[in-house]
Amino acid sequence: METTVLDRFLRYIAVDTMSKPEAEAIPSTEKQRRLAVMLAEELRDMGAADVKLDDHAYVYGTIPATCREKNIPVLGFIAHMDTAPAFSGTDVKPRFVNHYDGKTIVLNQELGISMGPEQYPELLNYVGQDLITSDGSTLLGADDKAGIAEIMTMAEYLLNHPEIPHGTIKIGFTPDEEVGRGAELFDVEGFGADAAYTVDGGGLGELEYETFNAAGAKVIVHGFSIHPGSAKGKMKNSILMAAEFQNLLPAFENPACTEGYEGFFHLDSISGNVEQTVMNYIIRDHDMEKFQEKKAYMKRAADFLNQKYGENSIELVMKDSYYNMKEKLKDHMYLIDIAKETMADLGIEAVIEPVRGGTDGAMLSYKGLPCPNLCAGGHNFHGKFEYIPVQSMEKITKILIGIARRFGDSPLT
Repeated sequence: METTVLDRFLRYIAVDTMSKPEAEAIPSTEKQRRLAVMLAEELRDMGAADVKLDDHAYVYGTIPATCREKNIPVLGFIAHMDTAPAFSGTDVKPRFVNHYDGKTIVLNQELGISMGPEQYPELLNYVGQDLITSDGSTLLGADDKAGIAEIMTMAEYLLNHPEIPHGTIKIGFTPDEEVGRGAELFDVEGFGADAAYTVDGGGLGELEYETFNAAGAKVIVHGFSIHPGSAKGKMKNSILMAAEFQNLLPAFENPACTEGYEGFFHLDSISGNVEQTVMNYIIRDHDMEKFQEKKAYMKRAADFLNQKYGENSIELVMKDSYYNMKEKLKDHMYLIDIAKETMADLGIEAVIEPVRGGTDGAMLSYKGLPCPNLCAGGHNFHGKFEYIPVQSMEKITKILIGIARRFGDSPLT
Protein backbone atom coordinates (compact mmCIF):
# COMPACT_ATOMS: atom_id res chain seq x y z
CA MET A 1 0.00 0.00 0.00
CA GLU A 2 1.32 3.44 -0.93
CA THR A 3 2.16 5.84 1.87
CA THR A 4 0.20 9.09 1.83
CA VAL A 5 1.88 12.47 1.57
CA LEU A 6 0.43 13.34 4.99
CA ASP A 7 1.92 10.25 6.64
CA ARG A 8 5.33 11.08 5.20
CA PHE A 9 5.13 14.71 6.23
CA LEU A 10 4.29 13.84 9.84
CA ARG A 11 7.15 11.37 9.98
CA TYR A 12 9.66 13.88 8.62
CA ILE A 13 8.71 16.82 10.85
CA ALA A 14 9.29 14.58 13.88
CA VAL A 15 13.02 14.68 13.06
CA ASP A 16 14.78 17.83 14.27
CA THR A 17 16.93 19.11 11.40
CA MET A 18 17.62 22.71 12.37
CA SER A 19 20.77 24.00 10.66
CA LYS A 20 23.43 26.22 12.24
CA PRO A 21 24.61 29.34 10.41
CA GLU A 22 28.02 29.74 12.04
CA ALA A 23 29.16 26.15 11.45
CA GLU A 24 31.87 25.49 8.87
CA ALA A 25 31.02 21.84 8.18
CA ILE A 26 28.30 20.56 5.83
CA PRO A 27 25.95 19.43 7.21
CA SER A 28 26.11 22.19 9.81
CA THR A 29 24.32 19.91 12.30
CA GLU A 30 24.69 16.15 12.47
CA LYS A 31 21.00 15.72 13.27
CA GLN A 32 20.22 16.48 9.64
CA ARG A 33 21.93 13.20 8.79
CA ARG A 34 19.18 11.30 10.64
CA LEU A 35 16.62 12.42 8.08
CA ALA A 36 19.06 11.83 5.23
CA VAL A 37 19.53 8.20 6.32
CA MET A 38 15.76 7.78 6.61
CA LEU A 39 15.16 9.14 3.11
CA ALA A 40 17.86 7.02 1.51
CA GLU A 41 16.40 3.90 3.12
CA GLU A 42 12.89 4.80 1.96
CA LEU A 43 14.08 5.37 -1.60
CA ARG A 44 15.75 1.96 -1.66
CA ASP A 45 12.69 0.27 -0.15
CA MET A 46 10.36 1.75 -2.77
CA GLY A 47 12.64 0.53 -5.59
CA ALA A 48 14.47 3.69 -6.66
CA ALA A 49 17.75 3.18 -8.50
CA ASP A 50 21.22 4.62 -7.85
CA VAL A 51 20.39 5.69 -4.31
CA LYS A 52 23.33 7.47 -2.69
CA LEU A 53 23.89 9.13 0.66
CA ASP A 54 27.21 10.98 0.56
CA ASP A 55 29.54 12.08 3.34
CA HIS A 56 27.89 15.50 3.56
CA ALA A 57 24.33 14.13 3.94
CA TYR A 58 23.18 14.83 0.38
CA VAL A 59 20.72 12.20 -0.83
CA TYR A 60 20.35 11.21 -4.49
CA GLY A 61 18.13 8.71 -6.28
CA THR A 62 16.70 7.83 -9.69
CA ILE A 63 13.29 6.85 -11.02
CA PRO A 64 14.12 4.95 -14.22
CA ALA A 65 12.44 5.97 -17.46
CA THR A 66 9.34 4.11 -18.61
CA CYS A 67 9.20 5.84 -21.99
CA ARG A 68 12.19 4.96 -24.14
CA GLU A 69 10.94 5.54 -27.65
CA LYS A 70 12.34 9.07 -27.74
CA ASN A 71 15.18 10.95 -26.14
CA ILE A 72 13.41 12.61 -23.21
CA PRO A 73 15.54 15.02 -21.17
CA VAL A 74 16.43 13.98 -17.63
CA LEU A 75 14.31 15.86 -15.08
CA GLY A 76 15.18 16.51 -11.43
CA PHE A 77 13.20 17.36 -8.30
CA ILE A 78 15.03 18.82 -5.29
CA ALA A 79 14.08 19.79 -1.72
CA HIS A 80 16.02 20.60 1.43
CA MET A 81 16.04 18.74 4.73
CA ASP A 82 17.01 21.46 7.23
CA THR A 83 14.71 23.85 9.05
CA ALA A 84 15.49 27.49 9.76
CA PRO A 85 17.61 28.37 12.79
CA ALA A 86 15.40 31.42 13.35
CA PHE A 87 12.94 29.40 15.47
CA SER A 88 13.07 26.09 17.31
CA GLY A 89 12.41 22.92 15.34
CA THR A 90 12.88 20.60 18.31
CA ASP A 91 10.04 18.29 19.38
CA VAL A 92 7.46 19.54 16.89
CA LYS A 93 3.90 18.82 18.06
CA PRO A 94 1.56 19.20 15.08
CA ARG A 95 -2.06 20.25 15.56
CA PHE A 96 -4.85 19.23 13.21
CA VAL A 97 -7.63 21.60 12.24
CA ASN A 98 -10.16 19.56 10.31
CA HIS A 99 -12.61 21.40 8.05
CA TYR A 100 -11.28 24.82 9.00
CA ASP A 101 -14.20 27.17 9.69
CA GLY A 102 -12.52 30.50 8.96
CA LYS A 103 -12.22 31.51 12.61
CA THR A 104 -9.33 32.02 15.00
CA ILE A 105 -7.23 28.90 15.62
CA VAL A 106 -5.93 28.36 19.14
CA LEU A 107 -2.47 26.88 18.76
CA ASN A 108 -1.60 26.73 22.42
CA GLN A 109 -4.09 27.69 25.10
CA GLU A 110 -1.56 27.41 27.89
CA LEU A 111 0.81 29.84 26.18
CA GLY A 112 -1.98 32.05 24.87
CA ILE A 113 -0.94 31.60 21.22
CA SER A 114 -3.53 31.78 18.44
CA MET A 115 -3.82 32.96 14.85
CA GLY A 116 -6.69 34.01 12.67
CA PRO A 117 -7.66 35.65 9.39
CA GLU A 118 -7.34 39.12 10.93
CA GLN A 119 -3.56 38.61 10.98
CA TYR A 120 -3.31 36.15 8.11
CA PRO A 121 -6.19 36.71 5.63
CA GLU A 122 -4.93 33.95 3.32
CA LEU A 123 -6.36 31.49 5.86
CA LEU A 124 -9.77 32.23 4.36
CA ASN A 125 -8.61 30.57 1.12
CA TYR A 126 -8.66 27.27 3.00
CA VAL A 127 -12.09 27.28 4.64
CA GLY A 128 -13.38 23.71 4.63
CA GLN A 129 -9.90 22.24 4.23
CA ASP A 130 -7.76 20.37 6.75
CA LEU A 131 -4.87 22.36 8.18
CA ILE A 132 -1.76 21.28 10.07
CA THR A 133 -0.18 23.80 12.42
CA SER A 134 2.44 23.68 15.15
CA ASP A 135 1.46 24.03 18.81
CA GLY A 136 3.06 27.48 18.90
CA SER A 137 6.20 26.39 20.73
CA THR A 138 8.12 25.47 17.55
CA LEU A 139 7.92 25.98 13.83
CA LEU A 140 6.15 23.25 11.88
CA GLY A 141 8.80 22.30 9.32
CA ALA A 142 6.74 22.52 6.14
CA ASP A 143 9.74 24.45 4.80
CA ASP A 144 10.81 22.15 3.33
CA LYS A 145 9.67 18.80 4.65
CA ALA A 146 6.43 19.28 2.74
CA GLY A 147 8.51 19.45 -0.45
CA ILE A 148 10.33 16.27 0.54
CA ALA A 149 7.06 14.47 1.31
CA GLU A 150 5.57 15.51 -2.03
CA ILE A 151 8.62 14.39 -4.00
CA MET A 152 8.79 11.06 -2.15
CA THR A 153 5.09 10.42 -2.67
CA MET A 154 5.45 11.21 -6.37
CA ALA A 155 8.43 8.85 -6.58
CA GLU A 156 6.59 5.95 -4.98
CA TYR A 157 3.55 6.51 -7.21
CA LEU A 158 5.60 6.53 -10.43
CA LEU A 159 7.61 3.48 -9.36
CA ASN A 160 4.37 1.62 -8.63
CA HIS A 161 2.79 2.68 -11.94
CA PRO A 162 5.23 1.85 -14.73
CA GLU A 163 2.41 2.29 -17.24
CA ILE A 164 2.76 6.05 -16.83
CA PRO A 165 5.11 7.34 -19.56
CA HIS A 166 7.99 9.51 -18.38
CA GLY A 167 11.72 9.92 -18.84
CA THR A 168 14.44 9.43 -16.25
CA ILE A 169 13.72 11.39 -13.09
CA LYS A 170 16.39 12.37 -10.60
CA ILE A 171 15.72 13.14 -6.93
CA GLY A 172 17.95 15.19 -4.66
CA PHE A 173 17.69 16.23 -1.01
CA THR A 174 20.09 18.78 0.42
CA PRO A 175 21.22 19.89 3.89
CA ASP A 176 21.81 23.50 4.99
CA GLU A 177 19.63 25.40 2.49
CA GLU A 178 18.40 27.65 5.27
CA VAL A 179 21.93 28.85 6.00
CA GLY A 180 22.69 29.45 2.31
CA ARG A 181 24.86 26.39 1.67
CA GLY A 182 22.45 23.77 0.38
CA ALA A 183 23.78 23.73 -3.17
CA GLU A 184 27.41 24.28 -2.24
CA LEU A 185 28.45 20.61 -2.44
CA PHE A 186 25.57 19.39 -4.62
CA ASP A 187 26.96 17.03 -7.28
CA VAL A 188 25.42 18.59 -10.39
CA GLU A 189 27.38 16.41 -12.79
CA GLY A 190 26.64 13.21 -10.88
CA PHE A 191 22.98 14.20 -10.50
CA GLY A 192 22.79 14.04 -14.27
CA ALA A 193 19.64 16.10 -14.88
CA ASP A 194 19.16 18.44 -17.83
CA ALA A 195 16.85 20.63 -15.74
CA ALA A 196 15.18 20.48 -12.35
CA TYR A 197 12.65 22.07 -10.03
CA THR A 198 13.11 22.84 -6.38
CA VAL A 199 9.91 22.18 -4.43
CA ASP A 200 10.47 24.86 -1.83
CA GLY A 201 7.87 27.58 -2.36
CA GLY A 202 4.81 28.72 -0.44
CA GLY A 203 1.09 28.41 -1.09
CA LEU A 204 -0.49 26.23 -3.75
CA GLY A 205 0.13 27.63 -7.23
CA GLU A 206 3.33 29.55 -6.51
CA LEU A 207 5.83 29.32 -9.35
CA GLU A 208 9.04 31.29 -9.22
CA TYR A 209 12.02 31.94 -11.43
CA GLU A 210 13.35 35.15 -9.86
CA THR A 211 15.24 35.36 -6.59
CA PHE A 212 17.14 38.02 -4.74
CA ASN A 213 20.81 38.61 -5.24
CA ALA A 214 22.08 37.85 -1.75
CA ALA A 215 25.04 38.48 0.50
CA GLY A 216 25.86 38.02 4.15
CA ALA A 217 27.73 40.63 6.18
CA LYS A 218 29.37 40.35 9.57
CA VAL A 219 30.15 43.61 11.37
CA ILE A 220 32.61 43.22 14.24
CA VAL A 221 32.82 46.36 16.36
CA HIS A 222 35.97 46.68 18.46
CA GLY A 223 35.65 48.83 21.56
CA PHE A 224 37.68 49.47 24.67
CA SER A 225 36.41 48.61 28.13
CA ILE A 226 37.45 50.43 31.27
CA HIS A 227 35.78 51.09 34.62
CA PRO A 228 32.95 53.56 33.96
CA GLY A 229 34.11 55.69 36.87
CA SER A 230 37.34 56.54 35.06
CA ALA A 231 36.14 56.15 31.46
CA LYS A 232 36.13 59.77 30.26
CA GLY A 233 38.15 60.10 27.07
CA LYS A 234 39.13 56.43 27.19
CA MET A 235 36.13 54.10 26.85
CA LYS A 236 34.93 53.05 23.41
CA ASN A 237 31.57 51.33 23.92
CA SER A 238 31.21 48.87 21.04
CA ILE A 239 27.48 48.48 21.72
CA LEU A 240 26.87 52.18 21.11
CA MET A 241 29.13 52.13 18.05
CA ALA A 242 27.16 49.16 16.69
CA ALA A 243 23.92 51.07 17.19
CA GLU A 244 25.43 54.00 15.34
CA PHE A 245 26.37 51.73 12.43
CA GLN A 246 22.81 50.40 12.24
CA ASN A 247 21.42 53.92 12.33
CA LEU A 248 23.55 54.90 9.34
CA LEU A 249 21.66 52.38 7.16
CA PRO A 250 18.50 53.54 5.33
CA ALA A 251 15.68 53.40 7.89
CA PHE A 252 13.02 52.06 5.54
CA GLU A 253 15.16 49.54 3.65
CA ASN A 254 14.48 46.69 6.05
CA PRO A 255 12.21 43.65 5.66
CA ALA A 256 9.35 45.17 7.68
CA CYS A 257 9.09 48.07 5.20
CA THR A 258 9.65 46.35 1.85
CA GLU A 259 7.78 44.12 -0.60
CA GLY A 260 7.80 42.97 -4.23
CA TYR A 261 11.05 43.92 -5.90
CA GLU A 262 12.24 46.13 -3.04
CA GLY A 263 15.52 45.02 -1.47
CA PHE A 264 16.70 45.44 2.11
CA PHE A 265 19.35 45.30 4.81
CA HIS A 266 18.34 42.88 7.57
CA LEU A 267 20.01 42.85 10.98
CA ASP A 268 19.60 39.16 11.75
CA SER A 269 21.44 38.93 15.07
CA ILE A 270 23.47 41.04 17.49
CA SER A 271 25.52 40.13 20.56
CA GLY A 272 28.25 41.79 22.52
CA ASN A 273 29.51 43.93 25.36
CA VAL A 274 31.51 47.11 25.75
CA GLU A 275 34.68 45.50 24.40
CA GLN A 276 33.22 43.85 21.29
CA THR A 277 29.87 43.61 19.52
CA VAL A 278 29.08 41.38 16.54
CA MET A 279 26.19 42.02 14.14
CA ASN A 280 25.13 39.64 11.37
CA TYR A 281 23.29 41.07 8.38
CA ILE A 282 21.78 39.75 5.21
CA ILE A 283 21.68 42.02 2.14
CA ARG A 284 19.09 41.42 -0.57
CA ASP A 285 18.00 42.95 -3.89
CA HIS A 286 16.61 41.55 -7.14
CA ASP A 287 18.46 44.18 -9.18
CA MET A 288 22.20 43.52 -9.47
CA GLU A 289 23.14 47.21 -9.65
CA LYS A 290 21.12 48.03 -6.52
CA PHE A 291 22.57 44.94 -4.82
CA GLN A 292 26.12 46.13 -5.46
CA GLU A 293 25.20 49.62 -4.21
CA LYS A 294 23.82 48.17 -0.97
CA LYS A 295 27.14 46.43 -0.32
CA ALA A 296 29.01 49.61 -1.16
CA TYR A 297 26.75 51.56 1.24
CA MET A 298 27.69 49.25 4.11
CA LYS A 299 31.38 49.73 3.32
CA ARG A 300 30.97 53.51 3.33
CA ALA A 301 29.25 53.31 6.73
CA ALA A 302 32.14 51.23 8.09
CA ASP A 303 34.71 53.62 6.61
CA PHE A 304 32.95 56.63 8.13
CA LEU A 305 32.98 55.12 11.63
CA ASN A 306 36.60 54.03 11.28
CA GLN A 307 37.50 57.62 10.50
CA LYS A 308 35.50 58.76 13.53
CA TYR A 309 36.67 56.19 16.10
CA GLY A 310 39.99 55.04 14.72
CA GLU A 311 41.24 52.51 12.19
CA ASN A 312 39.87 48.95 12.55
CA SER A 313 37.17 49.98 15.01
CA ILE A 314 34.65 48.53 12.54
CA GLU A 315 35.57 45.28 10.84
CA LEU A 316 33.25 44.44 7.92
CA VAL A 317 33.29 41.00 6.26
CA MET A 318 30.90 40.45 3.34
CA LYS A 319 30.34 37.35 1.24
CA ASP A 320 27.94 36.82 -1.66
CA SER A 321 25.55 33.92 -1.14
CA TYR A 322 23.65 33.56 -4.44
CA TYR A 323 22.43 35.58 -7.41
CA ASN A 324 19.10 36.15 -9.14
CA MET A 325 18.41 32.94 -11.04
CA LYS A 326 16.35 34.84 -13.62
CA GLU A 327 19.60 35.59 -15.45
CA LYS A 328 20.11 31.85 -16.00
CA LEU A 329 16.45 30.85 -16.48
CA LYS A 330 15.43 33.45 -19.05
CA ASP A 331 16.67 31.08 -21.78
CA HIS A 332 14.79 28.11 -20.26
CA MET A 333 11.29 29.51 -19.90
CA TYR A 334 9.82 26.25 -21.21
CA LEU A 335 10.23 25.03 -17.61
CA ILE A 336 7.80 27.71 -16.46
CA ASP A 337 5.41 26.92 -19.32
CA ILE A 338 5.37 23.22 -18.47
CA ALA A 339 4.58 23.94 -14.83
CA LYS A 340 1.85 26.46 -15.72
CA GLU A 341 0.21 24.05 -18.16
CA THR A 342 0.32 21.22 -15.63
CA MET A 343 -1.29 23.39 -12.97
CA ALA A 344 -3.96 24.52 -15.42
CA ASP A 345 -4.81 20.88 -16.21
CA LEU A 346 -5.44 20.39 -12.48
CA GLY A 347 -7.55 23.54 -12.16
CA ILE A 348 -4.81 25.41 -10.28
CA GLU A 349 -3.95 28.99 -11.18
CA ALA A 350 -0.22 29.62 -11.35
CA VAL A 351 0.94 32.56 -9.25
CA ILE A 352 4.22 33.88 -10.64
CA GLU A 353 6.00 36.27 -8.30
CA PRO A 354 9.62 37.01 -7.43
CA VAL A 355 10.99 35.02 -4.51
CA ARG A 356 11.68 37.34 -1.60
CA GLY A 357 14.40 35.00 -0.54
CA GLY A 358 16.41 32.28 -2.20
CA THR A 359 16.32 28.61 -3.02
CA ASP A 360 18.92 25.98 -3.76
CA GLY A 361 17.81 26.50 -7.36
CA ALA A 362 19.48 29.92 -7.51
CA MET A 363 22.99 28.54 -6.98
CA LEU A 364 22.23 25.38 -8.97
CA SER A 365 21.11 27.47 -11.95
CA TYR A 366 24.49 29.23 -11.88
CA LYS A 367 26.18 25.82 -11.69
CA GLY A 368 24.54 24.83 -14.98
CA LEU A 369 21.33 23.16 -13.77
CA PRO A 370 18.32 25.35 -14.70
CA CYS A 371 16.10 25.12 -11.64
CA PRO A 372 12.94 27.21 -11.03
CA ASN A 373 10.97 26.85 -7.82
CA LEU A 374 7.58 25.17 -7.27
CA CYS A 375 5.17 25.58 -4.39
CA ALA A 376 5.40 23.24 -1.41
CA GLY A 377 2.09 24.41 0.07
CA GLY A 378 2.93 26.00 3.41
CA HIS A 379 2.54 29.49 4.86
CA ASN A 380 4.25 31.63 7.54
CA PHE A 381 7.57 29.80 7.35
CA HIS A 382 10.30 30.17 9.99
CA GLY A 383 7.98 30.82 12.90
CA LYS A 384 5.33 29.54 15.29
CA PHE A 385 2.41 30.46 13.02
CA GLU A 386 3.49 28.13 10.22
CA TYR A 387 0.74 25.98 8.73
CA ILE A 388 -0.05 23.86 5.68
CA PRO A 389 -3.29 22.53 4.18
CA VAL A 390 -3.31 18.77 3.62
CA GLN A 391 -5.17 19.25 0.34
CA SER A 392 -2.36 21.49 -0.96
CA MET A 393 0.22 18.75 -0.37
CA GLU A 394 -1.98 16.27 -2.20
CA LYS A 395 -2.44 18.60 -5.18
CA ILE A 396 1.25 19.47 -5.35
CA THR A 397 2.07 15.76 -5.51
CA LYS A 398 -0.22 15.60 -8.55
CA ILE A 399 1.57 18.62 -10.04
CA LEU A 400 4.91 16.82 -9.77
CA ILE A 401 3.50 13.70 -11.41
CA GLY A 402 1.95 15.84 -14.15
CA ILE A 403 5.21 17.69 -14.82
CA ALA A 404 7.05 14.36 -15.07
CA ARG A 405 4.54 13.19 -17.70
CA ARG A 406 4.54 16.47 -19.62
CA PHE A 407 8.29 16.97 -19.57
CA GLY A 408 8.76 14.68 -22.54
CA ASP A 409 7.12 17.31 -24.72
CA SER A 410 9.64 20.01 -23.76
CA PRO A 411 11.66 21.86 -26.43
CA LEU A 412 14.76 19.80 -25.53
CA THR A 413 13.35 16.66 -27.14
